[in-house]
Amino acid sequence: MKASLMLLLACVAVLALGARADTPEEPKELVQKVQEFAQKATAVAKDAFSRVQDSEVAQQARQWLAENAEVVKQRLAWLKEQLSDLLKKTPPA
Repeated sequence: MKASLMLLLACVAVLALGARADTPEEPKELVQKVQEFAQKATAVAKDAFSRVQDSEVAQQARQWLAENAEVVKQRLAWLKEQLSDLLKKTPPA
């Protein structure tokens, strides 16, 4: 993740230099273009970071389910037995 952010920042720097080379206009316009590039880069970085976090959470959930599926099955079987016993002990109304 850090490597891709560094690459992203390097791309922003190159784009900023390109914007400066392409525009002999006033510094205000140059600053505005650099700010636009920085905002786009920030949005892309946030999106990438969010995807990584979502992916990690999904992976952890899958791992938890895989590790605990058997325990859940055993507890459900136990609960079924308990409920069955309880229904057998209850006199008909």
